[in-house]
Amino acid sequence: MISSTANVDGIISAADKASIPVLDRGFLYGDSVYEVFRTYRAVPLFLEDHFERLENSAQLIQMQISQSREQLLEEIRRTAIEAGISRESDAYVRYQITRGEGAVDLYPDPSLKTRYVIIVKALPSWNPVFYERGVNMAIPNVRRNPVNSLDPNIKGGNYLNNIMGLTEAREAGADDCVMLNRDGFVTEAANSNVWFLIRGRLVTPGSGNLKGLTKKHVHRALQAAEMESFEEDVHVNELLDATECFITSATREVMPVVSLTLLDGERLEFPVGGGEVTRQTRQIFSDYVEAHISEHAQDALV
Repeated sequence: MISSTANVDGIISAADKASIPVLDRGFLYGDSVYEVFRTYRAVPLFLEDHFERLENSAQLIQMQISQSREQLLEEIRRTAIEAGISRESDAYVRYQITRGEGAVDLYPDPSLKTRYVIIVKALPSWNPVFYERGVNMAIPNVRRNPVNSLDPNIKGGNYLNNIMGLTEAREAGADDCVMLNRDGFVTEAANSNVWFLIRGRLVTPGSGNLKGLTKKHVHRALQAAEMESFEEDVHVNELLDATECFITSATREVMPVVSLTLLDGERLEFPVGGGEVTRQTRQIFSDYVEAHISEHAQDALV
């Protein structure tokens, strides 16, 4: 059984006993970047991609990561072993880099050394109904941050924009939200990418969202299976022609959406458990992941 375990700058403890200094900029300002991956049989999924995206996030906020990939991976391994990860149980791994500890001042001292925080725990168990039936989504009034304000490709520690959108959707009775930008184009869900089958074409928004790694590999899996998928701008008005919908993320994989409530209260209905394209995508991606894990067995954390 995997126990929730944390590693703060090399000090490993139970997650609920871990602590960081109150002057850490990640705590004070959300001045941090992070990644989350899941394991299959102790093998991290898309590990190289996650490190590349972490480094890109850091570059976008002009953060110099003090730790090397090799050091971070070794600390992830140490934490995973302490947590009791095994080939029989799947794990959730989050590693976060904060700008470090310094003066209470918005401007970050360039000499700061970054701090790392690693969390390893059991993989979240999603409600089976979300796969059997699908999730109910709603579009909130809260709009996604503009790209030229806070680029969604900074996978950072400040999620207030997403939290506000999700909270509004939950209070309206939905499971999750689909956020629009200020011009009415679809961006993403609270912490996953969203896909639609519109007039027979499988599309996912191409801008204003985090370039999800699951999304990236779903595209690749579909291409290998000779199924077309497109990444392009999707205006909210186009959703009236959508006949299927699903979301993708590291921990969800491919999860069907059964309904989407628009701002005017109109409720779009999609096939229970996912339509034909959604079900095909889920199976194709599952096979793709299985092949990937088999090819990267040498990357197992234990």
